[in-house]
Amino acid sequence: MTDTERLKERIKKSGLKMNYIAEQIGITREGLYNKINGKNDFKATEIAKLQDLLGLSLTEKEKIFFARWVEKSSTR
Repeated sequence: MTDTERLKERIKKSGLKMNYIAEQIGITREGLYNKINGKNDFKATEIAKLQDLLGLSLTEKEKIFFARWVEKSSTR
């Protein structure tokens, strides 16, 4: 599950426009909004492109895109 608030903050900090981000990862702006808001999941290729576009570290990427998985695995 995507941490939507953290992702929105990183997009805001990047200064990139939503249309540009959507174009770069190969989806529509509406599709991007749906994925950011949790209606649809990001594909692995989209996550990789977002990591590059937003300059995310591996840790940041995991916290944003694998938030539920990270939380569960860290409690074991």
